[in-house]
Amino acid sequence: MCARVLRDQSCWRNVLLSCIACCVYFAPAQASGDTINGALEKVYTTNPEIDEQRANVRVRDEEVSKAYSYARPKASISATGGPQRTLIRAPAGIDQFSSRQYQSDKYSGKPLNATFAFQLPVLDGGKTRASVGQAEAGVSASRAILRDAEQQALLKGATAYMNVLRDAAVVRLKKNNISVLREQLRVTVDRFEFGEVTRTDVAQAEAALAQSQADLAAAFGALENSASVYHQTIGVEPQLLQPAPSLEALLPASREDAIAIALADHPSILAAVHQINAGESAVRIAESAILPTASVGAQVIQQFDSYFGYPKTRQFGAQVFGQLNVPLYQGGGEYSSIRQAKEQLGQARIHADVVKNSVRAAVIQGFSQFTTAKAAVSFNMKAVKAAEVALRGVRDEAAFGQRTTLDVLNAQQALLTARVNLVTAQRDKVVGSYAALAAIGRLSYATLDLNVMPYDPSAHLERVQDKWLGVSVPEEQSMIESLLP
Repeated sequence: MCARVLRDQSCWRNVLLSCIACCVYFAPAQASGDTINGALEKVYTTNPEIDEQRANVRVRDEEVSKAYSYARPKASISATGGPQRTLIRAPAGIDQFSSRQYQSDKYSGKPLNATFAFQLPVLDGGKTRASVGQAEAGVSASRAILRDAEQQALLKGATAYMNVLRDAAVVRLKKNNISVLREQLRVTVDRFEFGEVTRTDVAQAEAALAQSQADLAAAFGALENSASVYHQTIGVEPQLLQPAPSLEALLPASREDAIAIALADHPSILAAVHQINAGESAVRIAESAILPTASVGAQVIQQFDSYFGYPKTRQFGAQVFGQLNVPLYQGGGEYSSIRQAKEQLGQARIHADVVKNSVRAAVIQGFSQFTTAKAAVSFNMKAVKAAEVALRGVRDEAAFGQRTTLDVLNAQQALLTARVNLVTAQRDKVVGSYAALAAIGRLSYATLDLNVMPYDPSAHLERVQDKWLGVSVPEEQSMIESLLP
C-alpha cells in the first residue's frame, strides 16, 4: 500500500512538472503568460527580503527624531504623599542638680508635595547637531543598503525565472530524445529480425534508451528544485513563462566604463561613504562630553500639610534658573570614548576601500560571465547545426550499412548535448546581463521599466523627524484615519 502511494505521488509530481515544461515551451506565442518583467514586478512588490530592508530604513528614520529631541524642552510633574509621624526630642535646659533636661513632642500629618519642572537646553557642546548628522548619515546608508537589497532580490528573481525556463527546456529536449531513441530501438529490432544487425546493436539501443530515461528523471528533479526556488523568490508557481531577452542594451560600452560607473554609483559604496560621515559625527558627539553645557529652566513647588503639627499649612515656591556645567575631569572615560570614535572612523574608511575593491571585482566577474555566455550562445548554435547535419548523415550512412547503430546513438547524444548546452548558454547570457547590471549598481525597477508603485523611503522620514508626540507609526496612523468617518 505504501509503495503504491509513493508511486502515485511520484506520478503526480512528474505530471505537474511535465505541465510546467509544456506551459513554458509549448504555449502559443500570442498566449498571455508570465514575462520576466511581470515576475520581477511581483518580487519588487511582495518579496520579504525587500520588505525587511524597508522596515530597517523606517527604524533608522526614528534615530533622526531622537537626535532632534536632545534640543527640545523637557517637562515633568512629580508628586509625593502619605502619612507622616515625627518625634522631636530637644534640649530644655539644666535643672537644679545640673542635669540636662529634654523636651519631647510628637506630630502627625499627611504631607502632599507636587513639583512641576521645565528645562530647555541652550548649549550642549554641539551634541545635538552632531547627533542629527550621524542619524541622517545612518538613514542615507540604510537607503543605499535598501537599493542594493532591491537589486539583489531582482537578480534572484531573474535567475529563478531563467532557471525554470532552462530546466523546462532540458526536460522537453530529453523527453523528445526518449521518443527518438524508442523509434531507434524499434528500427534496430526490426533490422535485427531481418538479420541486418546483431543482438549487440539492440542492446546498445536499449542501453541508450534506459540512460536517457534516467537523465529525464534527473531533469525532472532539477526542474522541481527550480520551481520551488521560483515560488520562494517570486511568490507564485511558474506558469506560461515567456522567453526573456538579455539586458545587453542597458550595459555600458566597455568594462572600464562599467567600473567607473560602479565606483561612483554602486549602493554598497554609497552606503560605506555614508558610514564614514556617520563616523565623523560620532567623533563630534564624543567630543561634546568635554565641552560646557548650559540650560535654562523653571520649577514650581506646592506643599500641603508639610509643617509639623499644622495640618492647614500650605507652602508654595517658584524658581527660574540658569544652569552652566563645565566638565573638568570625569575619570578619563570621555577621552577614551573620543579615541574609540576616531578609531571607528578609521575603520569605516578602510571598510570603504574594501567595498570598492569588492565592487570592482564583481563588475569584472559580471562582465566576464556575460561575455563568456554570449560567445557560448554563438558557438553552441553552430554546434547544434553541425550536430543536426552529422546526425542526418550518420543515419543515411547507417541505412546503407556504412555506419553502426552505436554511431547513430552517439550522433543523437551529441545533438542532445549540443542543444542542452545551447539552452544553458542562453540562460547564462540573460542571467549574466542581469548580474552585470547589478554589479554596476543599476539593476532597479526604473531601469527595467517595471510597472510598479515605487517605494519612497523619504515619505516616512518626513512624517516622523519633526514628530514631538505620539506612539503610532505612520502606517498605523494612516489606517486609523481611513477608518474614521
